[in-house]
Amino acid sequence: MNQQKIKIITYNPEYAEQTVKMWRDSKEKAIGKKEAHNFENQVYFLNHILSEQFQIEVALIGDNVVGMIAYNKTEISQLYIHLDYQGIGIGQKLLDKAKKHSNGRLTLYTFEVNKKAQRFYEKHGFKIIGRGHENEENLPDIQYEWITK
Repeated sequence: MNQQKIKIITYNPEYAEQTVKMWRDSKEKAIGKKEAHNFENQVYFLNHILSEQFQIEVALIGDNVVGMIAYNKTEISQLYIHLDYQGIGIGQKLLDKAKKHSNGRLTLYTFEVNKKAQRFYEKHGFKIIGRGHENEENLPDIQYEWITK
């Protein structure tokens, strides 16, 4: 895959359906559980709730959404990569953007069952700071923290 073809842009609602489909597929594969919310509710959440609290960026190859991240200065809320495009550096590009715009410290949660995400975050300097299961899926999760050097 040619890295030059990957373009990171600020999320635009014109990409809502593609973004939500990619997000749902990636999350379901990662945790082995169907999304709790219906498609329309998740589009609404993306466009009206998540976008109010977080900067959202999407990764595009051509006009296709292949990744997304929602972050602010202290937290990453969502980071998902299209199933067909994992492992080629898209997640790292999105994560680097969040780190660059952070206040020097980022926290995030990932599901304990998602070993691939855990390896990814640990490879990129995140350390475990907590565990729990306070999420809609009622699955054990891990809280990570990254602090700039």
